[in-house]
Amino acid sequence: MPGVQELIVIFLIVVVLFGASRLPQLGRGLGEGISNFKKGLKSAEDGESNSDARPENEKAKG
Repeated sequence: MPGVQELIVIFLIVVVLFGASRLPQLGRGLGEGISNFKKGLKSAEDGESNSDARPENEKAKG
């Protein structure tokens, strides 16, 4: 488990790479990705196939 100093260094590197204004967007995208991943795992545990999880408008496209 990284300590406080390591976390600060990682945070500073992320700020330098992406800029402070993009951090909320990155966090939101990461949160949505994790949420979708958890939903996918839950649907797989329930025995649903991935094709059933697609919205109706995507099913019509193919």
